[in-house]
Amino acid sequence: MKKYIFLFICTLIYIFPFYWMILVALRPESLSFSMKILPSHLTFENFERIFKYHSFGRYFLNSLIVAFFGAFFSTFFAFLSAYSFAKEDFPLKNLLYSLFISTLLVPGILFLIPQFLIVIQLRWLDTFFGLFVPHLANVFGFIFLTEYIKTIPDDLIHSAIIDGAKKIRIIFQIIFPLSLPMLLTIFLLSFQFHWNNFLWQLLVTTKNKMYTIPVGLASLNSMYQEYYGAKMAGATLSIMPITLLFLFFQKYFIQGIIKGGLKF
Repeated sequence: MKKYIFLFICTLIYIFPFYWMILVALRPESLSFSMKILPSHLTFENFERIFKYHSFGRYFLNSLIVAFFGAFFSTFFAFLSAYSFAKEDFPLKNLLYSLFISTLLVPGILFLIPQFLIVIQLRWLDTFFGLFVPHLANVFGFIFLTEYIKTIPDDLIHSAIIDGAKKIRIIFQIIFPLSLPMLLTIFLLSFQFHWNNFLWQLLVTTKNKMYTIPVGLASLNSMYQEYYGAKMAGATLSIMPITLLFLFFQKYFIQGIIKGGLKF
């Protein structure tokens, strides 16, 4: 019984910030700092404000485009690279794989300036390419998938070759279905990364029409006032895509995490 009481208390502690965020979002701006825990004087004026005065719909669409295409291509490239390293032989394969693993030891912030200079040279400021292309190299996803694909029996590939299957068919009709839980796991993690990548999106956007949700929420203020209720309303809406994705794909996500953990 004590265990369940402890877990219940932990659950309350975990969900309380989300409850408070939604509560502030539904309060009038004048009551943003009220310490009352129970809801009162609820209104949707903060949600109306972010769509009417702050182009939140545009921010939301920009974030969806960046997060979806960033996650899709990141996962796609990681999958093809993982297959090459797991099932193909070529010179210096082990050395290159070790170098890829070693890049995980380098803090990502160190790549910020070189990536920014490249984006400037390519004239990708205030473009969707500049927002997600520099982060398509998903080394973690590549290693994660490589270690899993190595465990797929080579006999399946040899049988397909005997039946006359080409390499492209082997990849997408044999390896791809067997790796689907892992691929969805990498996709969800990549989607979350691109959705919340505030610092990079702040650096490469200067026009309001290219703002994503993190940058747009940071700009929800005027010269004399900062709209905390509106920010909480935007934050409430911003967590919905991640929440829905996890709810729909949690089965595959959990399978991918378990299988990935067993392979390592």
